[in-house]
Amino acid sequence: MVVRVNGITSAEWSLKLGSPGDVVEELQDIDQCIAIILTTRKGSDPHRPLFGCDAWKYLDAPAGVAIPNVIREAVDSLEEWEPRISLVRVTASVELAHIVFNVEWKLKSDDVVSASEVQLVQPA
Repeated sequence: MVVRVNGITSAEWSLKLGSPGDVVEELQDIDQCIAIILTTRKGSDPHRPLFGCDAWKYLDAPAGVAIPNVIREAVDSLEEWEPRISLVRVTASVELAHIVFNVEWKLKSDDVVSASEVQLVQPA
């Protein structure tokens, strides 16, 4: 559910990417944070050089090498940078110039499983 800044009702919220004045709350906030973590290259945030995920390094590798490595990178990054969740399962498929992550997670305070799909596309 997207709301305007003056309608925030949750302690868990952030600005919605690409929609000035709108915010995402609760589970959608976490979904957006997962996408930000997985699509940010480590070293690209000067104030947090370790923030992000290095899965992009395996885009050109054969699937047998790429898939276990991108999953490891995703799990390590999400465990480090999203403390509100517990990971249930992370899967990935590697195709020409992009990776599709499927992340199953649950809040540490809840047993309900949620899912996020994130696409990492190699810049042209």
